[in-house]
Amino acid sequence: MPMPHRTQMQVIKRRLVGKEGTERIRELRAILGGLPDYRNGPYADIRKWVNAQIEVSRMRAKVVHRDSIAVRREGAAQVALVGPPNAGKSSLLQALSHIQIKTGDYAFTTVRPVPALTRIGGVLVQLVEIPGLIEGAGDDRGGGRALLGVLRNADAIVYCQEAAAPLRVLEIVRAEVAAAGIAKPAVLAATKLDEVDLDRLDQVRRAVPDLDVIGVSVLDDATVEDLRAAIWRLTGLIRVWLHHNGSTDPQPLALPAGATVTEVAAQVHRELAASLVGALVWGPSARFAGQRVGRTHVVADGDTVEILR
Repeated sequence: MPMPHRTQMQVIKRRLVGKEGTERIRELRAILGGLPDYRNGPYADIRKWVNAQIEVSRMRAKVVHRDSIAVRREGAAQVALVGPPNAGKSSLLQALSHIQIKTGDYAFTTVRPVPALTRIGGVLVQLVEIPGLIEGAGDDRGGGRALLGVLRNADAIVYCQEAAAPLRVLEIVRAEVAAAGIAKPAVLAATKLDEVDLDRLDQVRRAVPDLDVIGVSVLDDATVEDLRAAIWRLTGLIRVWLHHNGSTDPQPLALPAGATVTEVAAQVHRELAASLVGALVWGPSARFAGQRVGRTHVVADGDTVEILR
């Protein structure tokens, strides 16, 4: 009789930690071969997830054979995952982007970033895994200059560090980033949280008081969601839903904090921004539901707006 499906999923995720490329595909196929061949229910969902991971891993394997390091921006913001080698970045990227992952025909050199798209609160955000930065990256050790160039174009940084690892390796990475003149909003993901006790997380927080520290394990969906929320805060964007013809759009618009009703309309169409006379607003920026506001009203994250012409 198979083990409970939730336990099985935990076992599968643990087997995949640290495995990439052909090794990951081989492990996924072995996992698939050992699963009950149910057509419905939780185990059918697990089989579907494993098959999807095999396809994702194949696409990622193709990416590493390209020969340009440029990463084409997609989504509302680009956030880089940065850290020393073996900091759990690849596993974290997989966990964060399992809802929707996209790898394109980007050409890479021998050390290559890997982009993926994920939805956070309905908004597409691009995550870019930067291969491990080492001491001397600014002098091009390990292809560091090109990697720092990719990082320079990102909107924000998630530093990744194994929770149990010496903090010296993180200090090296941060020093290389600072020496390159790169200053971005940042948080620290203390990875592999399941391998340490919570006292260690407190030690990490005390060691880097200038960073918000998020403890995360790819085996714990709640911690992955905590990091996803922290990434959204890093973007500095707000989400605004449009209401028209009696219904609300399922996907929000993403705008910079401080955006006005006129800027909301401009995201839809330039002519709409020119012709609007005001809007009805529901949400945090409204004093009451359906408040009528003018063109310069500043919207807030979570607002729903109906443009009036």
